[in-house]
Amino acid sequence: MAPRICFIGGGSYQWTPKLILDIADTRSLHDAEIVIEDIDPEPIPAMVDFVHHVAKLRGIGLRATGTTEQRSALEGADYVVVCISTGALESMQHDIEVPDRYGLRQSVGDTVGPGGILRGLRNIPVLVAIARDMEIVCPDAWLLNLTNPMTTLTRAVQKATSITAIGLCHEVTITQYTLAMLLGCDMRAIDLSVAGVNHLPLITRLDIAGDDGLERLAALIDDEDALAAPLVIPGITGHEAVSDGGAFTVGSLLEANRVKLELFRRFGVLPAAGDRHLVEFFPGFLTEESGWGARWGVELTSMDTRRAWLAHYMREFDGLRSASELPRTPSGEMVAALIDSRLRDRPRHFPLNIANHGQVPDLPEGAIVESMVCVDASGARGRDVAPVPVVLADYLRRVSASQEKVVEAALTGERDVVFEAMLLDPLASRIDYDELGRMTDEMLAATARWLPQFA
Repeated sequence: MAPRICFIGGGSYQWTPKLILDIADTRSLHDAEIVIEDIDPEPIPAMVDFVHHVAKLRGIGLRATGTTEQRSALEGADYVVVCISTGALESMQHDIEVPDRYGLRQSVGDTVGPGGILRGLRNIPVLVAIARDMEIVCPDAWLLNLTNPMTTLTRAVQKATSITAIGLCHEVTITQYTLAMLLGCDMRAIDLSVAGVNHLPLITRLDIAGDDGLERLAALIDDEDALAAPLVIPGITGHEAVSDGGAFTVGSLLEANRVKLELFRRFGVLPAAGDRHLVEFFPGFLTEESGWGARWGVELTSMDTRRAWLAHYMREFDGLRSASELPRTPSGEMVAALIDSRLRDRPRHFPLNIANHGQVPDLPEGAIVESMVCVDASGARGRDVAPVPVVLADYLRRVSASQEKVVEAALTGERDVVFEAMLLDPLASRIDYDELGRMTDEMLAATARWLPQFA
């Protein structure tokens, strides 16, 4: 029987179109029923029409309906894909601008740091409310979360409800693809072990058809003769060419990953997220002395940049809606493949965010961790046990402790717990103690209309 897949926040121009195309290109999902739900009614008809446009061009039975009623959308769902942003860019502006006045500049501001903490406080009650509705109308459905901060949101659903919640992030996949280009191998020949939290996953083992890929990478980055070798890098990596003449080389791609390579040189494991995320976990890279990350090749993502990207996604969607041919290149997201693995009992290994049951021994039992996970008809379970070097383990423990405080604060509305989360967070706690308290109060006040639990 074809699954019913409900998109909460289905009006997302960034996520929904690419996920629909992946679903349409997955044979077991050709007859799936798609439900587009959003609190904003405006994009829903266009998204429903897009599903039918895709189905017609592909010649498949995919179908869709749309609604603003969450409970009815969830009725009978098998999978619930969440891609929301509470308060959208209007609320996020305060996450960026208030800390900036206190001397804290954030390269992203959606996972850790003061921005990640406030975003978690806004989104956690919404995710938990979705899961509680699921307990009533579709208790066996899986909640597939694409929303940031992924770790705290997935943890809150696990802590407050009985729903199976899994966090899906493309950062490890992009790193794997980048490694395939650098090391001249088929991406499918790469097998890796991962340990960490979302946006700070660490590759502790990298096997390439029996070879030690980490050793090969270490040799490559010290080989000056190899740096000028040309590369052709598809757009999935998200990088622009930085070498002379606008052509990619090994050196230009290494240059775009300076932070992760510095950490790799020092600790022997490779962080598998974009540098713009990594520097928020290691704020020594994000200082006034470094030009707020510029010395490491990291740019701060401004609100204007975010608005420009939203406009880009909207234009891209308009183009897809009118196209007579649609792209077949996989998006790099894992939603369709994960559902296919469970439906067909076809075991696959994905980098996913699930509860820790020993796969990351340096973090507490039950904490949400990012690791390699096997998915098939029997469920989702961690594949490897992957300890990390002691310094990075201490960073992870501190970040995880802060994230636990974010979950506690979001569920209880305790303002003092928000400050404790800030105090534990490596980036937020860089400033003066009293200033940290004032910044926390100002951020809570600025975003109060999206934080009813603190009223």
